[in-house]
Amino acid sequence: MARQRKLSPERKAFINNLIQHYNPQDAQDVQDMVKDLLGDTLQGMLEAEMDQQLGYSKYDYRNKDTDDSRNGYSKKTVTSSFGDIELDIPRDRKGEFEPQIVKKNQTDISNIEDQVLSMYAKGMTTRDISDHLKSVYGVDASAEMISHMTDRILPIAKEWQNRPLEKIYAIVFMDAIHFHVRQDNQTIKKAVYVAIGVKLNGQKDVLGLWVGGNESAKYWLGVLTEIKNRGVQDILIVSVDGLTGFGDAISAVFPKTEIQRCIVHQIRYTTKFVSYKDVKAFIADLKDIYQASTEDAALSALDTLEEKWGTKYPSSVSSWRNNWSQLSTYFKYPPEIRKMIYTTNSIENFNRQLRKVTKSKTIFPSDDSLFKMLYLATMDITKKWGGRNRDWNQILAHLCIYFEDRISLRDID
Repeated sequence: MARQRKLSPERKAFINNLIQHYNPQDAQDVQDMVKDLLGDTLQGMLEAEMDQQLGYSKYDYRNKDTDDSRNGYSKKTVTSSFGDIELDIPRDRKGEFEPQIVKKNQTDISNIEDQVLSMYAKGMTTRDISDHLKSVYGVDASAEMISHMTDRILPIAKEWQNRPLEKIYAIVFMDAIHFHVRQDNQTIKKAVYVAIGVKLNGQKDVLGLWVGGNESAKYWLGVLTEIKNRGVQDILIVSVDGLTGFGDAISAVFPKTEIQRCIVHQIRYTTKFVSYKDVKAFIADLKDIYQASTEDAALSALDTLEEKWGTKYPSSVSSWRNNWSQLSTYFKYPPEIRKMIYTTNSIENFNRQLRKVTKSKTIFPSDDSLFKMLYLATMDITKKWGGRNRDWNQILAHLCIYFEDRISLRDID
């Protein structure tokens, strides 16, 4: 059974007096009442601040001990969570009064800007946010004003993008997600390059978001170079998709890093060449390869696959042979590490959440507009990332053995 909300006798009498005075009939009337009370409270606090500044209260000239005095009021409209409020700001003759409850250039006393950023981060358009503020708070804010408000986050976003990174990352996942952006009066499909690192303490960290042209190994080389310039000295393992030249780009910047090519991407690629009637049987034979307990067993299964399907689907089989060095990296590790690195699911899940947020925007007007929304969405997504892999202590113990010459106790938080 729900408990009745308890009020002290004094508070109950206060509420009853308010109800008797304002006679509210519905929830909107209550909000209007609170807005009116808020305005009166702010006005009273402004007057109290002026009294403190001058050292005497209004009309109490006997206690006046200053050559300064009141000099009327200036009108000011401030935005609150209940709508616009008109205030009379006291002035003094010397112009020295600096109100603190509502500062000189302050026009917003609500948390509306925070709400705007939160709504924008969840994918609402500027027009939707404008309509929401009008209907819920009675605040007139055009779509252009909302856009300018969210633009204030850009310097913070770019500072985040350039922040120093950890010296060592245990695992880094890399992938790209694509969006349409307006550029030079044309709509261009652009890749946003995403890197997510797992620190030695097991916590995940988005290393950055890079808006570029089409996905290419050359652009990834630039991303990796920037990551290194921001303080990353070593990455133990990188999990990536099958983009041609990706492995060479990684090795050029981090030559000691082990590369695991995503098995799921590899399966998708190789089954593209397989007839529909053979796909089920072909995938069943592939499972014997990537689910093998050892690399030797996997190679034996690959031989079987080649004997059975090599003549009919030579491209599919040769793709496994040609990329085996990067497809087989995970076989040397225990199951806890294998299931983390054999696929780029971690970053694909993150990208899926970005797509969900941006689905209302088919075309972005600029790179900055795209980056701004993705940054806010990233902050919204990652604030739920507090934990770490439950097997991390065991994983770290294995990594310390495999990479004993590259990890020291000082590197582990």
